[in-house]
Amino acid sequence: MNVKILELMSNNVITAQPHQTVGQLKEKMAKRSLSSVPVVSPDNIPVGVVSASDILATEKEGTAISNIMTEKVYTIPEYEDVSVAARMMRNHKIHHLIVTQEKKVVGVISSYDLLKLIEGRRFIMKNPPTPKSKGVGKRSKAES
Repeated sequence: MNVKILELMSNNVITAQPHQTVGQLKEKMAKRSLSSVPVVSPDNIPVGVVSASDILATEKEGTAISNIMTEKVYTIPEYEDVSVAARMMRNHKIHHLIVTQEKKVVGVISSYDLLKLIEGRRFIMKNPPTPKSKGVGKRSKAES
């Protein structure tokens, strides 16, 4: 399945700056139905991620995003195969990866994007299992 991240990612990325407030980001996320937003430096390099659960856990809307963001950012180059993205999401138990080109944010790929890919294809088992008959198989040493 040689589909590249570039073919599947969302490239209209909404980002946030570390100095913005939770209230500002909450409004952006609600307006566009987003479940996570990359936090970027002025050079558009990812420095964190804020998820909907991070927003819900914060009571004060005036809190800076830098105080609630997750600093561990998982990125993937746009030219990488989608199977690598799927493996990263599964291994790290996350639903979004930030797509980069020369370390700068160019997109986001989510588990839902991967599901859309699978939904559009029909998978058929290459070698379906064959039914076994009773008594057929390797002989035990006692029978020899």
